[in-house]
Amino acid sequence: MNLLVTGGCGFIGTNFIRYLLNKSDFTGQIINVDQLTYAGNPENLADIEKKFPGRYAFVQADICDSDKMAEIFDDHDVDTVCHFAAESHVDRSIVSPDDFIKTNIIGTFNLLEISRNRKNRLARFHHISTDEVYGSLGKDGYFIESTPYQPSSPYSASKASSDHLVRAYHTTYNLPVTLSNCSNNYGPYQFPEKLIPLMILNALEEKPLPVYGDGKNIRDWLYVDDHCSAIWKIIQHGKNGETYNVGGDCELENIKLVEMICDAIDSKIGKNPDKWRNGESRKGLIKFVKDRPGHDQRYAIDATKIKTELGWTPKTPVETGIAATINWYMENENWVNRVKSGAYREWMQRQYQSD
Repeated sequence: MNLLVTGGCGFIGTNFIRYLLNKSDFTGQIINVDQLTYAGNPENLADIEKKFPGRYAFVQADICDSDKMAEIFDDHDVDTVCHFAAESHVDRSIVSPDDFIKTNIIGTFNLLEISRNRKNRLARFHHISTDEVYGSLGKDGYFIESTPYQPSSPYSASKASSDHLVRAYHTTYNLPVTLSNCSNNYGPYQFPEKLIPLMILNALEEKPLPVYGDGKNIRDWLYVDDHCSAIWKIIQHGKNGETYNVGGDCELENIKLVEMICDAIDSKIGKNPDKWRNGESRKGLIKFVKDRPGHDQRYAIDATKIKTELGWTPKTPVETGIAATINWYMENENWVNRVKSGAYREWMQRQYQSD
């Protein structure tokens, strides 16, 4: 297998490449293509290049550059695609939606066209998407694979569009595609602006913990290693043209999740009763802020299909996953400081600038 991973220097892509190359049943080559935007960091995989010589290659490229991407497909004889690359932060999409339209829609279209023109050698095109395309749930019910799309933000609308393109290329051109729509991921290497790493780092630094609205919005949380195992199951055994919902069986209100993080850090490194509001816990750092526009109330995934058809289940309880994530951020302070540094981001872009 010559596996093209797009966006492999991002959070989930990084964990997927690490998961795959450390599995004994994967013997192929991975070609990681990443444009290295704000959340893409090649440092995440620096040790992988040394540990697996000849089996891992990194190319800095924009998936919207069709000529460059076609060259990569041909140079590496790509036969399988795992498409992570996307602009993915809802708040950023509200401020700058144009980047999301370009990368998530035009970029996906380019990859599909290149794959269509090389269909005879393509075994699988797997597209990673989100449960946010389904919109918002009420107090009851779950998203299933046939739930109608009702995206609420420019981000989720752009992902919905890319999902429809992928399915259309299967129906129209018989391209061997699979899709997965996952719930909220967390774990190592996640960019610090996302909810869980932001809360962990702010709590460690004794800074305010901003929570949107009343904190009652509900998300289904999935540890990233469990998501990686699901993706690999789908690539290996999924049925062409099918969509698989991937969830963690872990619904939590945002405020409950933040309180869980506070309790875990309090237990690990102690409290500072003289400093925080209420004087008892890092929970005193919680600050409710104005809700963001179009904030979906609840997401919840029904993952019955992937469980019954492919034999996948999530393995990591949220308490275990949160503890492991806190430990990772505490043990990787240098990584955190560098990715939060604008100067470092600019320097990294220059180091990997294409000729």
